[in-house]
Amino acid sequence: MSLLSVSNLHVALGARPVLKDVSFEVTAGEFVGLIGPNGAGKSTLLRAALGLAPSRGRIAIGGDEGLSSRQRALRIAYLAQERDIAWPVSVEAVVALGRAPHGSAFSNAAAQDRRIIEQAMRRMEIAAFRDRQATQLSGGEKARVLIARALAQDAPLLLADEPASGLDPSHQIVLMRLFAELASEGRAVVASMHDLGMAARWCSRLILLDHGMIVADGAPRAVLTAERLRSVYGIEAHLGEAADGMIVQPLDIAAGVDAATTQSGKEQHDG
Repeated sequence: MSLLSVSNLHVALGARPVLKDVSFEVTAGEFVGLIGPNGAGKSTLLRAALGLAPSRGRIAIGGDEGLSSRQRALRIAYLAQERDIAWPVSVEAVVALGRAPHGSAFSNAAAQDRRIIEQAMRRMEIAAFRDRQATQLSGGEKARVLIARALAQDAPLLLADEPASGLDPSHQIVLMRLFAELASEGRAVVASMHDLGMAARWCSRLILLDHGMIVADGAPRAVLTAERLRSVYGIEAHLGEAADGMIVQPLDIAAGVDAATTQSGKEQHDG
């Protein structure tokens, strides 16, 4: 079942083209890693899919176009790069906001809402501090709370922009395992990622962007080749195999590549 279909997508920020003729489809059961250098267009692509960035082309969510904000929120949960929590409310109250598209405020949440909220907190290992003010948490703890809020939305598709940012290694693994579980349950996850090792180990599919275009789309072993890592990232890397998946370990800047110029012509703030 198609959860997201993007066809001939073009996005420009001012006079600068950011995405050029991007087309792909995400189906139920996939954990898709959206990878590429800084400025490749990953964040813009996620925002365009949500209708948060002006674009040309076709975007269908669950086979439908022109959805209202509420209809879109019932089908897609979004985790932005920003990890700020502005209100001094409890962790549990923040997570409960994920139920808002379903018409449920925490004060009158039904039994099903409470079950989903509890499950989201348990999955992100934050139930123990449910009563703490969210503004008093560390950066990594805030990240886990906001991920739990997205999980509580219980949408078929989750779009996440650098979701592992700020997490310690153990919670990065918890998160990747969780995303893989969501896919195995029949949902889908599209996550922009910079850690190529994590992407290779956990994602079922990778979409590699460079200069606003898709340069590779497929299984990690097909996408992450030594030649492609040199041409797109300008790096040399160790590629290996482990019992449970591929190993990718960046080692050095590729010969003939100046690290200071690898981002030339790219927008640094659009991951």
